[in-house]
Amino acid sequence: MIEKKNNFFPERRILSELRVKQGDLWRIFKIMSEFVMGFDELSKIAPGITVFGSSRISENDPYCQKAYELGYKLGKIGYSIITGGGPGIMKAVNKGAFEAGATSVGLTIDVPDEEPAKSFHNLSLHFDYFFVRKVMLVRYSVGYVIFPGGFGTLDELFEVLNLIHAQKIYPYPIILFDSEFWKPIIKFIDSIMEKRFILPHGTSSLYTADNTDEAIKKINDSVSNNYKNIIKHLMPSERIRLKKILRNIANVNGKNF
Repeated sequence: MIEKKNNFFPERRILSELRVKQGDLWRIFKIMSEFVMGFDELSKIAPGITVFGSSRISENDPYCQKAYELGYKLGKIGYSIITGGGPGIMKAVNKGAFEAGATSVGLTIDVPDEEPAKSFHNLSLHFDYFFVRKVMLVRYSVGYVIFPGGFGTLDELFEVLNLIHAQKIYPYPIILFDSEFWKPIIKFIDSIMEKRFILPHGTSSLYTADNTDEAIKKINDSVSNNYKNIIKHLMPSERIRLKKILRNIANVNGKNF
């Protein structure tokens, strides 16, 4: 007679464990495939600017109008524009980049009550795993613009801040769009810095901007002033594209590069 243990046949327990482990193994392969897809496709379009912000506002909202303007202007300079591929701010900035003739990238994921907005993507990649998607949203950009948003936007903001604070990525500029909206967050960050929970370099690249030209200037100044350090973190093909952007910035500023 087969011995029972905890009212469960040992053979069934073993089979159940194998099914769970098999599921984990397949999950590992799926995660690997998403990383490979992202690294392969996004390395072709870097350097970019990643824009975060709410998916829950209409295209008539002033923030969306500013996001469109930002995407268009950055696109004209030559930056690829990367977003989470959703509606709201993301759709607006993608539309601006698309209509500027730039590379407009949407990194989509299934979220309840939210449809991806792919109509203005030159490149659209779909992910099942948030953590893989967040790596891709950060890895191929030389600047980040954070429009007002909710939990997702806050998560992405603090993800980038933490990576810079831990010196896992280069301290590219993080632009908080609409200084009035972000005042409580900045005050909170200042308060925990006073308690020495954050080192001073952790916010060295954090800025605010109240219009698109101000945000773009901070990004362009960072790229222009730090390009010798930035190119150390780029692949050869990315360096070539960055130099083209630098020439475009120089032309706008009336300087030679």
